[in-house]
Amino acid sequence: GILGFVLVIILLAMFLHWRVAFWVALSIPISFAGMFIFTNQLDVTINVISLFGMIIVIGILVDDGIVIAENIYQKHEKGMSRSKAALEGTMEVLPAIFSAIVTTVIAFSAFLFIEGTLGDFFKEMSIVVLFSLVFSLVEGAFILPGHIAHSKALNRNYRENSKGFFKNLRQFFDGVMDGLRDKIYAPILKFALNNKFASIALMVCLFMLTIGAMSGGIIKGTFFPNIERDNLNISIKMPAGTNADETMQWLQHIENAAWRANDSLASSYYNSEKEPIKKIERNIGPSTYQGTINVTLLEGEYRDSLKARIILNKIREFTGPIPDAEELAFGAQSAFGKPVSISLIGEDYEVLSAATRKVKEKMSKLEELADVIDNNQEGLKEINLTMSPKGEYLGLNTQVILAQIRQGFFGAEVQRIQRGRDEVKLWVRYAKEDRSDLTDLLDMRIRIGNGLEYPLSELAEVSIGRGVVSINHLNGKREIRVEADVSNDNVSVSDLTANLKNELVPSVLEDYPGISAVFEGQNREQERSQKSMTMIMPIILGLMIFCIALTFRSLMQTFAVFLLIPFSFIGVAWGHWAVGIPISLFSILGVIALIGILVNDALVFVATYNKNLQDGQRQMDALYDAGLSRFRPIVLTSITTFAGLFPLLLEKSLQAQFLKPMAVSVSFGLLLITVIILVMLPVFLVIVNRTKYYAGSLVGKEVSYESVEPAALNLEESEEEA
Repeated sequence: GILGFVLVIILLAMFLHWRVAFWVALSIPISFAGMFIFTNQLDVTINVISLFGMIIVIGILVDDGIVIAENIYQKHEKGMSRSKAALEGTMEVLPAIFSAIVTTVIAFSAFLFIEGTLGDFFKEMSIVVLFSLVFSLVEGAFILPGHIAHSKALNRNYRENSKGFFKNLRQFFDGVMDGLRDKIYAPILKFALNNKFASIALMVCLFMLTIGAMSGGIIKGTFFPNIERDNLNISIKMPAGTNADETMQWLQHIENAAWRANDSLASSYYNSEKEPIKKIERNIGPSTYQGTINVTLLEGEYRDSLKARIILNKIREFTGPIPDAEELAFGAQSAFGKPVSISLIGEDYEVLSAATRKVKEKMSKLEELADVIDNNQEGLKEINLTMSPKGEYLGLNTQVILAQIRQGFFGAEVQRIQRGRDEVKLWVRYAKEDRSDLTDLLDMRIRIGNGLEYPLSELAEVSIGRGVVSINHLNGKREIRVEADVSNDNVSVSDLTANLKNELVPSVLEDYPGISAVFEGQNREQERSQKSMTMIMPIILGLMIFCIALTFRSLMQTFAVFLLIPFSFIGVAWGHWAVGIPISLFSILGVIALIGILVNDALVFVATYNKNLQDGQRQMDALYDAGLSRFRPIVLTSITTFAGLFPLLLEKSLQAQFLKPMAVSVSFGLLLITVIILVMLPVFLVIVNRTKYYAGSLVGKEVSYESVEPAALNLEESEEEA
């Protein structure tokens, strides 16, 4: 966050007068100060998520300040006094900035309504961004103009007489920005305006190429991202009743395998200069037949290219199979649930168990999956008694027989003796040598009502079986849950789940009538989040369209702005490819934030275009001049937002991995958005203008390119009212 803040200030000072840059950058602490007041009342703490909200909003906070400061600066350069330049420069762009802030607030408010774990993650980020933006509007409208008006940056004598290194440096960067505008951007803009459909065709081709790359697997996609972690968890579950010593032996075996994996990886990755595993802990519990190994890894920022998944697979390789283990799982539980979790439900337990075994068998053959387990564990060994015909003939039942077995092997209280203040209970049971073997149970004499005794083996059939640890139900039916982890980080959980849901599981259940499957884990979280987003996004987009249309008084110009949104995904997708991470739901949340920034910059551009038309410029000249005049602030807003997020893209710590997909979406999406707004938005505005022109001509009206624009219509209405 500090690095991002410093980079933003440096970039502002490079391309603005350093005094102007200082006053623009001051909006950051002022906005945060106001935000802290209200977020404290809402019990929002300073944490990973809220800090990310502050990082992502740093660049946005200076956007509007740049636009206002640039406009004031330009007004003053044209001969206005400082106070008048500050007043008119602010009022000219204030409607567009107000609308831009409101639409960005609306875009980020979508995070408040996302359900599931994902919504819990990003609600606090949304609150931080919303209040920061609101206070940035107050600062930009009332505080910043006063600062700029009284700054020496607007003092011509001071600027003309200033000398030295900083003046030369500012002139150099001014020359760079002017060169980019006049020698690169201006010719490209002219070409695009003169070749409208070719420009659109090029952008559509890039969009289709991006979709093709995603469909072909070049650009990976998943719902929840694979989060790099600094610890691993390995759990083992032996047959119920296994003593603690045997369980500990297997835990020791896994620990030894982990240390062998550590030596192997240290040699191959680090030339034995450092070790990827820092420490290992063994724990038994909660039962004697269960245990866990906790492996603490070297922090992510020091492991370089060695991922936790590679370490995990190497430990799995050295551990090998443990035949007696009923459950052996490598890895840590994700915050979003298991990658694959399937609940098989049915009425008939035998059929359900058979279906579970078949599903596990099929899943174990998939290379993408590892550690396929289920929760249908057998319990302790039990001795089951079934009455024989002779026992029933003699009038006995299992309750009578079990009562006598309990008395003989566990004991029965026969007397209580008072010894002083204490009461002593006397229990009677068989001697230890007569109750230590199964044959002792079979030879036990059972007494019937007339005093006769018979061996237990004559009265009941004795069998040994495994009991039940737990009975799980889902939707009123018996449930067995099958879970699995992915074998490597390149596996798309979404594609894998789709394959299981549409092909593998249905093909197995065809042979087991009455058994159905419900997908849990990450799939359930995915459906919850998708459902809430499907409901809220149309409302969010509708409100944004309403605000923009209200500002422009033109649905067609609003439509032109929203046509840009799909093309922004090109930068998002290829940014993920460049960084080497798959597109996930976190990335889509970044796209939502990106929409707010895109609309912010587009509003300022269109507002300038409309102002040029009202000043009497011809339509194409107004559009061309709007591009040139807005080039500097739009480029600055993009590079400052990118700079604010750039340190996060290089961060290797565990916490940053949650936020990287969203940061990649915003930062790389912004790089393309700059081109889209400066080049494609003018093209769309020309097409909108020509559409309205030809529509007016067809109905017999005398129209011109300028007269069909809302700015001209609004000007006529104002003149008539006057």
